[in-house]
Amino acid sequence: MYVKIPQDRIGAVIGPKGVTKQALEELSTATLDIDSESGNVQVLSPEDPLQGMRAVEVISAIGRGFSPERAVKLFGDELLIYDVINIPSDTPKILTRVRGRIIGTGGKTRALIENITHVDLSVYGKTVAIIGYPEQVHVAKTAVEMLIDGAPHSVVYGFMEKKRRELTARGLEYY
Repeated sequence: MYVKIPQDRIGAVIGPKGVTKQALEELSTATLDIDSESGNVQVLSPEDPLQGMRAVEVISAIGRGFSPERAVKLFGDELLIYDVINIPSDTPKILTRVRGRIIGTGGKTRALIENITHVDLSVYGKTVAIIGYPEQVHVAKTAVEMLIDGAPHSVVYGFMEKKRRELTARGLEYY
């Protein structure tokens, strides 16, 4: 299994003195072959194929801007999912504007999305990556898509609060 990650995130996968790579290999029961030139990471012969597939998600999450500490949560709970949203942009100016809407002033909007929906969110390059439980990821993804489409922040915040109340009432809110 292969995963390609951006050149500037290779160091995050390897970690200081290879500590992160070693931890990923232990958690995934696989060997990681990292090509620093191309950004390709190959996951070789895991003892547990499911953990090998999870390793691909974890490495991809690190490549999408998550810290290794946040990404390895995927190993700990099989119910957690990882999803990526592409930010459509015709020009760098539009990309900057949309990323700014998602992150918010001083990171306020990103923090609110994380706090209300209980997900981890990473805005990196032309993507927004989300780690969380399915119901939570769905709400966070919808909120991000609303921001991308230009919805006012107050409408997005109201939507998330409404969904949080619904999930809590159904007993589906995870912490």
